[in-house]
Amino acid sequence: MNSILTMGVDIGSSASKCIILQNGEDIVSKSVVAVGAGTSGPRRAMDEALAACGKSVGDIAFVCATGYGRNSVKEANKEVSELSCHARGAVRLFAGVRTLIDIGGQDVKAMQISEQGMLVNFVMNDKCAAGTGRSLDVMSRVLEVKLSEMASLGVKATKSVKISSTCTVFAESEVISHLASGVSIPDIIDGIHHSIASKTAGLVKRVGVTPLVAMTGGVAADSEVVRILSEELHTSIQVSPLSVLCGALGAALYAYDSCSQKS
Repeated sequence: MNSILTMGVDIGSSASKCIILQNGEDIVSKSVVAVGAGTSGPRRAMDEALAACGKSVGDIAFVCATGYGRNSVKEANKEVSELSCHARGAVRLFAGVRTLIDIGGQDVKAMQISEQGMLVNFVMNDKCAAGTGRSLDVMSRVLEVKLSEMASLGVKATKSVKISSTCTVFAESEVISHLASGVSIPDIIDGIHHSIASKTAGLVKRVGVTPLVAMTGGVAADSEVVRILSEELHTSIQVSPLSVLCGALGAALYAYDSCSQKS
C-alpha cells in the first residue's frame, strides 16, 4: 500500500495546531503554535509539522482545515466545523467517549456523542470569555504566574476564595482586590479553578453527562480544572497528551476519508 499523508490544521483564537497522519492511522508529525487566527500562527504550525517529518506541502495528499480561522488556510482542500472535528478526534483518542468537553481560547463546548461515535447534540457558551482559556490566561498574567504553573500552585491552596463574577473583566478586578488584601496566590488560583469548573459544569449538565467523559482543548492541560470539574460532575474525566490537538486530529482523519472516497 502506498503511503498517504493527510494534514489537519486547527486554527483557534489563541493557538494553531497541525497534525500529519500516515494512512489515516499513524501520527508522523504534530505542532502547536501559541497564536491563532489572524496571525502567522497557522503558517508556522504547518511549516513546523512539515519540517519535523522532512516533507513539503506537495507531499500531502489532502489538507483539511477547522477551527475559528479555518477560512484562512489557502492550502486547504476542505473545511470542516470544529464541532465535527473535535468529535471525530475524540472518538480516536478516547474509546467509548460519550460526553466531550472542549475548553478553547474563546469558547466552551459540551458535546454528546452516540455509541456509534457520531455527534448528536451540543451546547456552547455565549460570546463572553468567562470560563475559557482566555480567562485563565488573563488571570495568570494578573498573578504574574506562568500558565503552566497554575495547576501546581492551585493544589497548594489552604482556604476557599470565591471568584463570583461571571465576566472576565470583573473577575480580574476581584483577583486584584484579593491580592491587595493579602490573599495568597495559591488560594486565589484555586478560586479561579473552581469558578471555571462551575461555569463549565453548568454547560455540560445541559447536554447531559454520560460516561465515558473526556476533555479536550488547551485547558485540559490544567489538571486542577479537570479534577474540580470531575468533582462537580460526579464522574471521572479522561484527558490525553494530545487533547489540545484533538481538532487537528479529527481534521486529518476527515482529510483521509476524502482521499479514500477519491480512490
